[in-house]
Amino acid sequence: MSETILIVDDDRGIRYSLKRMFEEKGFKAVAARNGREALDLLDQGLVPDLTLIDIVMPGLSGLDLLEAIKQKNPKFLAIMVTAHGTTERAIRAMKLGAYDYIQKPFDLAKMWTTIQKALEVARSAKNPVSYPPFNDQNWAGESIIGDSPRMQDVYKTIGQIAERDVNVLLIGESGTGKELVARAIYHHGRRSNYPFIAINCAAIPENLLESELFGHERGAFTGAEYKRIGRFEQAHRGTIFLDEIGDMPIHIQAKILRVIQEGEIQRLGGSETIPVDVRLIAATNKPIEEGIREGWFRQDLYWRLNVVTIYLPPLRERKEDIHLLAQYFLSRFTKELQKDIVGIRPECMELLLAYHWPGNVRELENVLKRAIVICRGNEIMIEDLPDHIKAARENSFKLRAELAQSLDPLLDKVFDLITATVKEGPASLDAISLLEKEMIERAIRKTSGNKVQAASLLGINRNTLRNKMERYGIADAVSEREETKRWENLKDEHLQN
Repeated sequence: MSETILIVDDDRGIRYSLKRMFEEKGFKAVAARNGREALDLLDQGLVPDLTLIDIVMPGLSGLDLLEAIKQKNPKFLAIMVTAHGTTERAIRAMKLGAYDYIQKPFDLAKMWTTIQKALEVARSAKNPVSYPPFNDQNWAGESIIGDSPRMQDVYKTIGQIAERDVNVLLIGESGTGKELVARAIYHHGRRSNYPFIAINCAAIPENLLESELFGHERGAFTGAEYKRIGRFEQAHRGTIFLDEIGDMPIHIQAKILRVIQEGEIQRLGGSETIPVDVRLIAATNKPIEEGIREGWFRQDLYWRLNVVTIYLPPLRERKEDIHLLAQYFLSRFTKELQKDIVGIRPECMELLLAYHWPGNVRELENVLKRAIVICRGNEIMIEDLPDHIKAARENSFKLRAELAQSLDPLLDKVFDLITATVKEGPASLDAISLLEKEMIERAIRKTSGNKVQAASLLGINRNTLRNKMERYGIADAVSEREETKRWENLKDEHLQN
C-alpha cells in the first residue's frame, strides 16, 4: 500500500506541483488549502504518513496547526515549510515536534533527502519528539541572526533540547555567538523563570575564579571580610553558563565535576555542604579532546558536559548570512547612535563579503558600529571601513597577481600542447573548459562537497558554481537542476490552466 503525504499550503501552484510530483513517485498525495481544511481532513479519518505544512498561512498558521494536531496525536510526523525563515519559527517548530524545517525556494535534492529520512522514521514507527507549547513572547530571540543551512541546524537543535534538562557543550570560535545560543536554550527551557548566570572563565584570574563560582566564608583567605554567595548558589534552580571552560584550571574542573555528579558545593573556607540544582551549559573555543590528551582538561568532566554538543560555525563558513547581519546591525546602531544612514554601498558590501572575519560576528558588529559613527553621508562607503579590511582587498589583489605569475609556466605548457596537437579551430575554448572543470572539482574535494565553501574558494556565488557543475557534469548537479526545472514547469503548467 502506498504511503500518504498531506500537503498544507495556501499557494495553489505549490500544492499542485508537490501533489503531482509525489504521485509520480508512487505516493498517495492529498492537498489542503489552509490549516482549517487540514484539520477537517484529519477529523474525517485521513491518517497521513507524512505532512508538509507551510508556516505562513492566513487564519490558522502552520505552527498553530502543528500544535493543535500534536495535542491530539503526539506521533504526528510533519515537516514545516516556509519562505520566511526566522530564528523563533525554526526553534518553535522543532519544540513542537516537527521532524524538520525547510525553506522555500526548495533545494530539491535536500528536500527529497529530508522526506526520505522522515518516511524511514514513519516506517520504523519511531516517534518525532513532541514538546508542550511554550510562551516565548518575552524573549527577543531574533538577536541570533542567520538563515544559512548551518544556522538552521543550530536552531533545530535548540528546539529539540531546550526543554530536556541536559548539560550542553557549545563549541565555536570567539565571536560566533555562544552566549546567545546559551540564552536561547535557557529562555526556551523549563528553568526560564529562574536565574541565568553567565561566567567567563577566561576573564577571571585563577585565584579569584573558585571564590566567584562557589563563594567563600568570612576569613577564608586574606581580604575575605564577608561571606560571599557564589554563582552556583545564585543560579539555583536556573541555568549557569560557563563560557571558555577550556581556560578553567584543572583543580576547579574537579569541583565542577562534583557539582554535576552530586548536586552540591562547598564554599571556600566552609565545611557545610550546600545543595544546588542547576542546568549547566558550557562553551569553549579550544580543542577539548586535544586538552584531554595533553592533560589540561579532565576526560570525566568532558563526558559529563558532552551530553549534547552544538557546533557554531565561524562567519567565514556562512558568508550568506553577512547581508542579513549587516542589515540587522545597521538598523540597530543607526537608532542607537541617532544617525540617518539608509544603507551600505555595493562595493563596500563586496569588501565585507570578501573579508575572512577572524573575529566572526562580534568583529562584524564592531566594524559596522565604527563605520556608522564615522560615516558622513547617508550610506556606508569603503572609506568608512577600518584599514585592515581595506588592506585585505589590497592583499587579495596582490595574491591574484602572484597567482597569475605562478600560473605562467603551466599556461605556457598548455599552449605549447595546443599548438602542437591542434592546427585549426578555437582550441583555447576547450583548454579553458578543461582548466575550469579541474579547478571546480578540486574546490569540491577540498571542501568535502560543501558548495558554499567551494564557491567562496573560487570567488563565485553558489548559483554560478551549480550552473558550472551542471555544464561539466560534476556530481549530481545535473539531476538536481533537472528536478528544479521540472518543478518550475509543473508550476507554470498549472498556473496557465
